[in-house]
Amino acid sequence: MILIITLNPLLERRFTYEQIKSGSVNRNAETRIFAGGKGINVSRQLKKFGLKSYNYLFSGGTNGKIHRDALKNEALDFTFVSTKSETRHAAVVISEKDKITSSFFSEDPIILQTEVDEFKLKLDKMIQNCEIVIFSGSSPSIETDSIIPYGIELANKYDKVSICDTYGNHLKSCVDAGPTMIHNNLSEIIKSFNFNIENEKSIIEFLNHLYHKNIKRVYLTNGSNNFYASNFDYIYKIKPLAIQEYDATGSGDSFVAGIVNGWINSDLFEDSLKFATATAALNAATFDVSNVNIEDVIKIKDKVEVLPVGKKTKTIDDSPREI
Repeated sequence: MILIITLNPLLERRFTYEQIKSGSVNRNAETRIFAGGKGINVSRQLKKFGLKSYNYLFSGGTNGKIHRDALKNEALDFTFVSTKSETRHAAVVISEKDKITSSFFSEDPIILQTEVDEFKLKLDKMIQNCEIVIFSGSSPSIETDSIIPYGIELANKYDKVSICDTYGNHLKSCVDAGPTMIHNNLSEIIKSFNFNIENEKSIIEFLNHLYHKNIKRVYLTNGSNNFYASNFDYIYKIKPLAIQEYDATGSGDSFVAGIVNGWINSDLFEDSLKFATATAALNAATFDVSNVNIEDVIKIKDKVEVLPVGKKTKTIDDSPREI
């Protein structure tokens, strides 16, 4: 089972206009209620790849009920811990002709310590029964900052694969817990670790630093720019595809889904990188979120350049199941 943890789900109300006139009344939007949150996006993309996942999240109030109904409509399996605080929400406004997406977020919910304790209790049992656990998205409050490090420690205890894709004040604690894999945006890493990353040499030093913390695979994406990844102490530079970007929302989550797809199918590291990078690019080329067809990924993935950096690499059987 692929288990996905989303501490801060998002109820999106999406308004799509042909073109928005700033400072004017804009009418006749196509409207849609959408279940958001980084982990939910990963789950949706995995479903497009034919992979079933199970979502575990906090959910509260009227927004939470609407969010859960949206998950049911998409046939995304989930369970939740109920909160007194409302699930956060956002208005997402799209101007198609201008290729502009603007998002307006509410404040994060406040999660009570009793709710955190209940979440952790259930999390222990769920991790025991999964193969891979993905921790995705932000922590909504100080009380929840301990959940992902705790979950990573559980995954290590039960010999499960863990993937950490989070940001904020708790990121360093998450890294110190030693997940199997980390995906993050380079700017978030710099902000969270106060690490001076200016060039390729400093990126390699940072990746080696994480390897010595027993983190097997790291993906430091950087928008549409070249980025770096590591598999043990082998480091790669990846050149993404040039695309016409419409909306990058969910591209990082689609990338994570691509990595998980490669893991499940025992793909070589370089091949899974190409697949994940192509998935992220295709996601950004549409206003849809994490809904990329696998056939489209297969058509373009080999156009992604993956170049070894540092030590000379050789093509070996680096099946992810051997990690």
